[in-house]
Amino acid sequence: MCGIIGYNGPRKAEPLLIDGLKKLEYRGYDSAGIALVEKQGIQIFKKEGKVAALEAILPEESCATIGIGHTRWATHGAPKDRNAHPHSYGKVTLVHNGIIENEQALRTMLKNQGLSPISDTDTELIAMLMDHCYRGDPRDAIRAACALLEGSYALGILFEDHPQTLYAVRKDNPLILGLGEGEYFIASDIPAFSDHTPAYCLLDEGEIAELSPSGLTLYDRTDRIIKKPHHIADFGDISTVKDGYEHFMKKEIFEQPSVVRKTIDRYAENDRILTELGEDFRVDGKILIVGCGSAYHAALLGKNALEKYARIPTEVAIASEFRYSDPLLKKEDLVILISQSGETADTLAALRLAKEKGVPTLGIVNVFGSSIAREADTVLYTMAGPEISVATTKAYTCQAVMLYLLAMKLAHRSPAELKELPQAIESALEQESLCQKLAEKYASAEHLFFIGRGRDYAVSREGSLKLKEISYIHSEAYAAGELKHGTISLIEQDTPVIAVITDRTLLPKTAANIKEVRARGAQVLCIAPKNGLLPDCDRLDLPDCNDLAAPIATAVRCQLLAYYAALARGTDIDQPRNLAKSVTVE
Repeated sequence: MCGIIGYNGPRKAEPLLIDGLKKLEYRGYDSAGIALVEKQGIQIFKKEGKVAALEAILPEESCATIGIGHTRWATHGAPKDRNAHPHSYGKVTLVHNGIIENEQALRTMLKNQGLSPISDTDTELIAMLMDHCYRGDPRDAIRAACALLEGSYALGILFEDHPQTLYAVRKDNPLILGLGEGEYFIASDIPAFSDHTPAYCLLDEGEIAELSPSGLTLYDRTDRIIKKPHHIADFGDISTVKDGYEHFMKKEIFEQPSVVRKTIDRYAENDRILTELGEDFRVDGKILIVGCGSAYHAALLGKNALEKYARIPTEVAIASEFRYSDPLLKKEDLVILISQSGETADTLAALRLAKEKGVPTLGIVNVFGSSIAREADTVLYTMAGPEISVATTKAYTCQAVMLYLLAMKLAHRSPAELKELPQAIESALEQESLCQKLAEKYASAEHLFFIGRGRDYAVSREGSLKLKEISYIHSEAYAAGELKHGTISLIEQDTPVIAVITDRTLLPKTAANIKEVRARGAQVLCIAPKNGLLPDCDRLDLPDCNDLAAPIATAVRCQLLAYYAALARGTDIDQPRNLAKSVTVE
């Protein structure tokens, strides 16, 4: 997983590459590097750490107008200088996003030919393999090398004896082509070049892009020149800058009323919901929702709504387990794939498995033209806009809203109840100062537990994930009724427990579980209705709102708690350690 940027045009490449890497740093920040085509040949600069560390070692002046850049999330080899991209061998220099699964076989094959890599990466092996296949024609070398690769890749490639041309190819990883006036970009994501041009086209699997001063040429698998439609990126009024906020995460938390309102308005007008699916849309079998991380947690909320309102049996699967579980699917079922990026490797694999079995698929994604969007039978786009912070907030919320909309459509209910959602989120945001005070109280804890029942267990799981991924507090979520079946042994004096109660019908049961942990010395924070009769504990009161709004408004409170706990602990909120935004490897 990483960010790739490449440029070929009349301007100096170095500042454009660095700017692009900064825009892509959410995708990986273990190390960074660039390669520039100078008069004396291809010059490589790379450094462990963030893009700022790379900037510190760059030459003051470069005249290069062609180059490639990369910011890394380590898969093969530790985040060291020698493992940073770009990698070069012979006449080939390249950057790589993805993972090569037959890496060990390739390493052995190259070793038998007397070739020894100096890094621990699978990427250097691609450069060695491509150089070994090179006989003067770059496209032939690219195809020959890629034919030997098993796994996923997006590649930006330079050939020493073709100094005016940049090449790109992809399989199972995103690579987008930016189209400027007499200049061209390659990138993992549109924000890397959107300040310079809004125009782009999508590179499909196995196609080779050739970017030269004379223009952009695309070749299919048989080396025939092809034409692709051009698109214009439109981020609306949601920018990719912080707008005065200290962190992108806080900005994105506070954008949620707007983007939720935009999502609802886009797909619900009067009593017409999700018209994109057709007036006669129905599911005769079961629904199976597949996602990873927060998308999985949004799916759990969706399951609750689909079964409660539409009365359709709904299962939720973790994408990384789905394809290996030999799922029982029928052609009257519906498989829903949820992914912010639309490129999540495990979710994409689940989509392809469902299609192989002839089961209808519906993608819910945030990125136009992404792989899931293109391959699913039907696609619905969330209106979250660009999300830069690695820990998702607004994308998660919009995913849950999309599933609520689907539940209302299948249940033939009015979407009126959903109109309360933006106001309920605004009410949650008004408790910011109280959330900060409570987060600072618990920020020194090393272990913390969330508990809830039903839909509140789903919210608890997302709250726990948000806290652990940015504050590094060890946090776990449990179904409240399961505490006495083992977990309560972990409760010690002053152990923090956050109890989530948005379902009033379950309040007495969860209140009993709160008493159980209080009796063992736990400090309890309740997120519950104002008039809930609960034991004495810290409180975040819920305003009066309907059953659809309450869980999402509570998830927003959990986001604020996580944000301020991380702020108190001094962690890197937007780019937490070991994480990357778009998980494009399995």
